[in-house]
Amino acid sequence: MKSARVQSKCECQAQLFADLDEGRRVLRGWAKDRRGREYSAPANSLRNTQVRFDVGWMCPVCTRNTLRSFDVSTLYFKDSSEPSAGPSAP
Repeated sequence: MKSARVQSKCECQAQLFADLDEGRRVLRGWAKDRRGREYSAPANSLRNTQVRFDVGWMCPVCTRNTLRSFDVSTLYFKDSSEPSAGPSAP
């Protein structure tokens, strides 16, 4: 399966990440705080059939709901079998 990763920052400066499938549906959402600790961050995509779509996160660090817009042309899809620079298992 191919997936793309989007990221943004919350107002509290936590880094928010989401892996998307080719239909731009969220497969997994997570966040990292300033110290690099990783947390699960529920995420959802909105208007995912449009050229410009949104991803919403519930930030686990500050509990804000964060909505960010992304453009389809900026997504890079790669196979799940390729090595990832994302979070690793402890």
